[in-house]
Amino acid sequence: MKLNEYQELAKRTHNEDLPQPQALCNYALGITGEAGEVADHIKKGVFHGHEMNRHELAKELGDVMWYVANLANLAGFTLEQVATMNVTKLMKRFPNGFNSEDSKKRVDAK
Repeated sequence: MKLNEYQELAKRTHNEDLPQPQALCNYALGITGEAGEVADHIKKGVFHGHEMNRHELAKELGDVMWYVANLANLAGFTLEQVATMNVTKLMKRFPNGFNSEDSKKRVDAK
């Protein structure tokens, strides 16, 4: 599935009754909540000795994607545009792939 196709499908379950400021807040808070669930899943696997269930982790990552897709839509961007902007930024920051020296000097930071 392509990113923009996913975004269109994710819009199907967007709550159209929320005014834009509330929807923006809902999606931003949703991202942080779901990211917390991702982190908790990994924390339990790494530090608590739980079995790492990759499929459950993927479900939580999907929830993060749903919020990102809808937030991008409200901001007027497609997921493909967001992904392209991110790759462009990372190529400028790390022209030869990640290395700690480029991470320290951050040519894109102001």
